[in-house]
Amino acid sequence: MIIKNAELETVCGVTSRFPIHDQPEFAFAGKSNVGKSSLINALMNRKSLARTSSQPGKTQTVNFYHVNDAFYYVDLPGYGYTKIAVAVKQSWGKMIEDYLHRSKSLLCVFLLVDIRHEPSANDKTMYDWIVYNGFRPVVIATKLDKLNRSQTAKQVRMIREGLGMEKDDVLLPFSAMSKQGREEIWTYVESLMQPEDGETENV
Repeated sequence: MIIKNAELETVCGVTSRFPIHDQPEFAFAGKSNVGKSSLINALMNRKSLARTSSQPGKTQTVNFYHVNDAFYYVDLPGYGYTKIAVAVKQSWGKMIEDYLHRSKSLLCVFLLVDIRHEPSANDKTMYDWIVYNGFRPVVIATKLDKLNRSQTAKQVRMIREGLGMEKDDVLLPFSAMSKQGREEIWTYVESLMQPEDGETENV
């Protein structure tokens, strides 16, 4: 995918209304330190449009990134950071739930998990929650560069089993450092934007 332009267009807090438009949306959910901003930057071919931080829990809003004037990447608040107040966590959960219920343009929810570790209880809860809201999440296993190549297949199996993924569910390993896996994610995004007549849209 050729990225011609990308910009942060809309930031929605607890009391904000989500934007209404007719372009596809792809949402990204994940634990606070799983590398969500780094992934989104890599997919937009930018270094720092989505803000990264060593401090977990930084994303406290729903952020809409407009890409190629054709579709949106939607960054959802991170979960699982224990130092965030319970009331704040609940408000983030409400934002995510409202978004999943109200978006008319959402084509796919990507759930990010750390490939090095067995899915946490929060990861499993989020996976089940996304399924409950009517989506089959595509799992992106981040931090691939932290593994030896021989470990990858074992860790992928562990994540599939830990989340209770079905046989046909998609899991894509990814490294923000080497960008390994980026082409596969782009290809998946493009496949969901194919017109019904089979012709390829120019994105």
